[in-house]
Amino acid sequence: MRPYTAILIVPTGIGAAIGGYAGDALPVAKAMAEVCDRLITHPNVLNGAALYWNLPNTFYVEGYGLDKFAAGCWGLRPVRQNKIGLLFDRGIEPELRLRHLQAADAARATLGLSLTDYVITDADLNVELRSAASGASWGTISNPDSLLRAAEVLIKQAGAEAIAVVARFPDLLDEEAVQNYRNGKGVDPIAGAEAVISHLVVRTFQIPCAHSPALLPVPLDGNLSPRSAAEELGYTFLPCVLVGLSRAPQFITTQLEGNSLVGEVGQMQLLGDIWASEVDAVIVPATACGSSVLLSLSQSRCQIITVEENKTEMQVPAQPLGIKSIQVNSYLEALGILVAHKAGVNPSALGSAISSLRSL
Repeated sequence: MRPYTAILIVPTGIGAAIGGYAGDALPVAKAMAEVCDRLITHPNVLNGAALYWNLPNTFYVEGYGLDKFAAGCWGLRPVRQNKIGLLFDRGIEPELRLRHLQAADAARATLGLSLTDYVITDADLNVELRSAASGASWGTISNPDSLLRAAEVLIKQAGAEAIAVVARFPDLLDEEAVQNYRNGKGVDPIAGAEAVISHLVVRTFQIPCAHSPALLPVPLDGNLSPRSAAEELGYTFLPCVLVGLSRAPQFITTQLEGNSLVGEVGQMQLLGDIWASEVDAVIVPATACGSSVLLSLSQSRCQIITVEENKTEMQVPAQPLGIKSIQVNSYLEALGILVAHKAGVNPSALGSAISSLRSL
């Protein structure tokens, strides 16, 4: 029997009550990784700044790559270790850059990660932050070409197999939004812009990428929420990104037609490669069902589980989109559904009331 495979999604920058802060969905991922043979999720779920957790059967897949995977365009190829290229925004001050380089050296010496020499962009990236009318966060960079040139150097000259981007983010953020976030309310003001950066690199080069913002430390706050506290532990959020990228699956940018691969020459199907047709279940907040991943997989036999307790700023439930799902109250309930689904047991059989069969 093939491995039971699930995807855990908590979209970035939409104020999710669980997963909208500093790695606070990681306990959910840890629990689901015990239930599933293979769990696919994205950096927003697993990144906890200086905190992380090694989940050997969990695959760290950037959002754009996850969209392409769910659409059946790309496959995922597990790896033992990627060589990570470190890309710095020229706008980062020398002392702050040194803090990040020391964190990268610590990851090499302490965790045994493989990194190439680093590059600095030839122009400031100039990240600008925005917020949408829906309440979600997003942003732009003024010099995307500089980002892509630096990434290309890492790939072609240093042999990087994954890219960790560190961009200088504005310190002058909306004070109320930042305070709400630090107190465990509202939306992460920088998450949307982070997604723009990683999407651009993955779309252009088809290799794993994740982003770590460079910010000056903020003053101590005695009322800090535990959900936001991981980002207060040091000068950099880089460690979790390096750990995630070190074993992020490579993308297979070919398509399956029948039993044959078509696309780029030299990419052959290998045992262990993962394709969208093998996904058994997707778990997502109940009000955030408009993602490309969910729309693609809703056309398959994949079981979609929506979690009501995980409130977001979005108001996009499954039913108006024609998506059939099992709605549960909490991630604890979702874990029960996954156990039953993996065992081939109809969840209704676990209750005390079962109706009789009726004639059609």
